[in-house]
Amino acid sequence: MEFPASSKLAPKSLRPVFRFTPETNWMNDPNGLIYYKGKYHIFFQYNPEGDQWGNMSWGHATSTDLINWQHLPVAIPYSATHGIFSGSAVVDYFNTSGFGSLENPAMVAIYTDHNHDGTHQAQSLAYSVDEGLTWTKYENNPVLDLAMKDFRDPKVSWNTTNEAWVMSVVKPQEFSVCFYQSHDLKSWTLLSEFSNINGTDGVWECPDLFPLAVDGDPTNIKWVLFISVNPGGVTGGSGTHYFIGDWDGKEFTADDRTTRWLDYGRDNYAGVTWSDAPNGRRVYLGWMNNWEYAKEISANPYRGSMTTPRELSLITIDNKVTLIQKPIKEIASIPGALQKFTVIPTSTKSGLHFSDKEQRTIEVGYDPSAKVIYLDRTPMCSDGLAGDIQSAPFDCKNKPFEIEVVLDNGSIEIFVAGGAISISSLLASSPSHLSATTF
Repeated sequence: MEFPASSKLAPKSLRPVFRFTPETNWMNDPNGLIYYKGKYHIFFQYNPEGDQWGNMSWGHATSTDLINWQHLPVAIPYSATHGIFSGSAVVDYFNTSGFGSLENPAMVAIYTDHNHDGTHQAQSLAYSVDEGLTWTKYENNPVLDLAMKDFRDPKVSWNTTNEAWVMSVVKPQEFSVCFYQSHDLKSWTLLSEFSNINGTDGVWECPDLFPLAVDGDPTNIKWVLFISVNPGGVTGGSGTHYFIGDWDGKEFTADDRTTRWLDYGRDNYAGVTWSDAPNGRRVYLGWMNNWEYAKEISANPYRGSMTTPRELSLITIDNKVTLIQKPIKEIASIPGALQKFTVIPTSTKSGLHFSDKEQRTIEVGYDPSAKVIYLDRTPMCSDGLAGDIQSAPFDCKNKPFEIEVVLDNGSIEIFVAGGAISISSLLASSPSHLSATTF
């Protein structure tokens, strides 16, 4: 499964400054997000042989601040028969698996083994006792096999409700998330399934189940379930929706089945959160791309990038528990990366124009007639991007409101209503060439 290298190269000025990219070659989903011994680890879907999808392996990098990354060798390479598809990683502090010791706990990766011929997917393990630098595959893989063609993307964490490991894993074609429990990471028992068959179109992928305190109250915990869908995203192609509800140790019960979108932009997919982040942080990272055109974006010599990491919380707005996304506080240390604007609504559209040195303009605005916040990137959509207007429902009630804008090379991410709404979009421009004016 080797793919030809691309001859199409992007301007080097468009490589992101602080959003994660691999040094070279193709990258898609973030995998195995784990914090251990002062470092944030990111593993990711990676093709070590070229800049198009294929030869799926786990790439690896680490950071102490989520901004500056040290690139490391490929962690888990593909084999002659199997690709290493998406999954997660844990640190087995109690040595439940026996792969390490209490003095030197193993880092354990739980990933989907994918037959190259596309006929079979199952969940397997690999472990590392040197902080993720080298890996050994478990000799009795796979550890969870339903003999299915499509069964993937295990997200595992230590669940304090269960006092056990809990896996969220999808049956993509059945629009179903399965929850399994294990006490040793090797033997798994089905707890329940969650489905929303009459919800969004597109196969389900990359689930993530995690708790958050409501309004910062540790006695009031709700659970959030992320599920990526492709196609069927709110603005076309790839997207991520989520549910808020309760987890009783066996079943996830959604407060309602309303489709809530994590991001109303074209370019945020397959995201999950870090495990064991310090100070109780729940930090999210997504692949900043869309399967509709991911293979067309110019290589530089990498192809693919991640969103800005975001800290998640739950707050109550108008008696409704609402998911909030904020760019991580570390971004504020980068000059010009995070900008804040106050929009004063009028009877017509109002907002911001960002113009580059070629006088191409993107528009971030509020439309009072449609009651939407929108981003129109059409003039900056060369380089294979789909040119369209991305919008999210928003009623400012004729009051001034703030827009937070994160600019990096080749991208814009906007956050509205205190982070209740986000729109993430790739651009064919550099922020060093963008200037903002209001309208």
